[in-house]
Amino acid sequence: MADLTSTTTPDFVSVLSQAVAAYRGQGNARPAAEVVVNALLKAEKVAKQQRLIYDFESLLGKWRLCFATGTKKARERGGIVLGKGWYVPKFVAVQISFSADLEQELGRGEIANQVQLGPVLLKLTGPAQYLGKKNLLAFDFNYMLVSLFSRGVYNRQIRSGKVQTEDFYNQPIAKLPFFAFFLVTEDLIAARGRGGGLAVWIRET
Repeated sequence: MADLTSTTTPDFVSVLSQAVAAYRGQGNARPAAEVVVNALLKAEKVAKQQRLIYDFESLLGKWRLCFATGTKKARERGGIVLGKGWYVPKFVAVQISFSADLEQELGRGEIANQVQLGPVLLKLTGPAQYLGKKNLLAFDFNYMLVSLFSRGVYNRQIRSGKVQTEDFYNQPIAKLPFFAFFLVTEDLIAARGRGGGLAVWIRET
């Protein structure tokens, strides 16, 4: 886990910590979106250069999405480049959580992703597998819950998941959605998704 107590805290960690504090209402003005994106790219570069490794346990718990970037097609190269970054509006609570399955092998567990907008809650869950040496978390959603005013209106398996849970661990990682984490601290986690976008979550529990 990245050490924020060092007197030589990297500038990108300082920027991201400032963004988190401001998002929580504990600090000054939020850093500009462009500044946060540059900090994330620096953090990702350092993680690769130093071959940083984070364990699955450091991801366990609930995290709220704070900042994200989109992606767009690059016409000249025909590839994908980062779009502009933005802070997630406070009135929309987007939360991700990871839990370990103690009865399964190390690095196996469950992912949950939910969006709360007023009385409406949408929650997706499914199996997850963490590859520690690559800081890669592969997952698949196969269950959906929709509730209104805390009352469930839809609660069943969905077919959008590529595989059933029992077959998930036999699937090649390349065929599954994943997050590649490059910064993990007590307060925040940052990753690049399979689609190329970057995201920052802040710890809730």
